[in-house]
Amino acid sequence: MPTNCAAAGCAATYNKHINISFHRFPLDPKRRKEWVRLVRRKNFVPGKHTFLCSKHFEASCFDLTGQTRRLKMDAVPTIFDFCTHIKSMKLKSRSLLKKNDSFPPTGPWNLKSNSQQVLLEHSYAFRNPMEAKKRIIKLEKEIASLRRKMKTCLQRERRATQRWIKATCLVKSLEANNMLPKGLSEHILPTALHDLPLEDFKLLQQDQQGKPLPVLQV
Repeated sequence: MPTNCAAAGCAATYNKHINISFHRFPLDPKRRKEWVRLVRRKNFVPGKHTFLCSKHFEASCFDLTGQTRRLKMDAVPTIFDFCTHIKSMKLKSRSLLKKNDSFPPTGPWNLKSNSQQVLLEHSYAFRNPMEAKKRIIKLEKEIASLRRKMKTCLQRERRATQRWIKATCLVKSLEANNMLPKGLSEHILPTALHDLPLEDFKLLQQDQQGKPLPVLQV
């Protein structure tokens, strides 16, 4: 007579007053192997007194023509609650880890594990002076490269500013000598340039040699 269900996490037990039936694993090797696969228990080998309860079978799997509820020849268990079982296993493992953590081991093993933990928590720290020196040299090279790029960008910016000043002086001079229509500079020059008088641009041209010019917002 069956006593309990072999499915993981199933608490069903035999009770004649409860409408739950128990069914042996099939003797046919192929069907038996399929049942074991569906049960999903590690290293599980069912015996002749291993049962699954009726909770794990769909209603279409039963033959109700007789006085007792029997499984059909092609019936397979398909109803399992693996999530609940996995959660309970995780909770048990967590409680076990907490118990182990509350009683840390003493001796050289504990010192070794503590030193490894410190290295993990402070992974940004260098393990030896040579490693730190290599890292510093690498950073210095990166800084030098960035400085060269910044210098190149500033030179390009200065040349572009000088070209804008020359072009603005030319347009305003032509406009002042009535060689261009009045107000044309407002349409072809950026706002930051056409509002300044021509005298200011001439001063900028005279002062641009050897001095960095302010950035013009185009």
